[in-house]
Amino acid sequence: MSRIAGLVMCLWGLWVTASAGQEFSGLARVQAEASRMTDTRHGVDMVLSLTQGVPYRVFTLDAPRRLVVDFREVDWQGLDLDAFDRAEAVTRLRAGTFRPGWSRLVAELAGPYGVDRVELQTDPETGGAVLRLSLEQMPVDAYAAAAGAPYDPRWDLPPAAVLDTPRARSDDLVRVMLDPGHGGIDPGAERGRINEKTLMLTFARELEEALLRAGGFEVQLTRTGDYFVSLERRIAMAHEAQVDVFLSLHADSLADGGAHGATVYVLSDEASDVASAKLAERHDRDELLSGVDLSRADDQVTAVLLSLARQETAPRTEGLAEALVSGMGNRGGPMNRRPLRRAAFSVLKAADIPSVLIEIGFLSSPRDLQNLQDADWRAGMAEGIRDGLQLWLRKDAEMRPLVRH
Repeated sequence: MSRIAGLVMCLWGLWVTASAGQEFSGLARVQAEASRMTDTRHGVDMVLSLTQGVPYRVFTLDAPRRLVVDFREVDWQGLDLDAFDRAEAVTRLRAGTFRPGWSRLVAELAGPYGVDRVELQTDPETGGAVLRLSLEQMPVDAYAAAAGAPYDPRWDLPPAAVLDTPRARSDDLVRVMLDPGHGGIDPGAERGRINEKTLMLTFARELEEALLRAGGFEVQLTRTGDYFVSLERRIAMAHEAQVDVFLSLHADSLADGGAHGATVYVLSDEASDVASAKLAERHDRDELLSGVDLSRADDQVTAVLLSLARQETAPRTEGLAEALVSGMGNRGGPMNRRPLRRAAFSVLKAADIPSVLIEIGFLSSPRDLQNLQDADWRAGMAEGIRDGLQLWLRKDAEMRPLVRH
């Protein structure tokens, strides 16, 4: 067993030993003044001071290289990540909710730094705890061989299906899956105190209400709170719920600041423009940085079956995108000058479900940012999406017999 694998597998035992004389409960808060991450001669030292001990685990991932520390559960609100991370060997740091009841810290590493030592020490009188972790540089091949998320049935996160259990199917209603982008440890685009994950959850709830008021729809959300759901899991939830349509909701940001207005994306291996390609690449990279690897490859048989399924789904998805562009445009938009685009967004890869990604606006645009914070404007966009869905359903019912033949 490798040194890192051994460390990972023994962490549960370390916690049991540490907690033998004490019962842990509730949230542990970070004591920022006694916490730090600093460079050492051969790697990195991390000291995380907590108000109480909690179960935790540590592992590393590759491509990109990351250190992942999971907790149940830590409140990060009192920790300034910029002040905490003083290590040049750590190029980027994220911390937040991963799933309800679970927290995660992810450090992107400048090189192959493996876990050398980790321990949790608790104070029997105060109940406080200190997690000490050391990283040391190691050979690239050895790092890659040791990297990977461990599996332990005593620890692994509960399946998302338990968190968001699908309701019983009603065949006379159209089932819509709304996917508020990002969440938890992944905030998405940010402008000052405004972040994409919060805006899109708010908008998803408003859109859900608009669809339910209209009648004829059942609505589910891929997340109902501020927690992380992997791109792969979002697609799986759509299949488990047997939805008729999947709408992923975003409000991204582009570095050049040239993007304005609502845009609807459909899946394509070749992006329709450079900006679309960059957005799709960043979405997948954010997934990697949050500690989830999208490395599963379809075999040849699966690829053929997916291709056949998409032959029917693709024209229906095109019709859905066009109807949504029309609906939002008629409600005032504003729409992007090229409102229908194509890109290889992983979240759109359900072969048998018409799926689109809607950029409601761009946080990098001052006009869009102002609109996105306006409840009346969001209500108009929700009504536009509702109108687009209703238009698509009428046209799709007429066209589906032709598509099948």
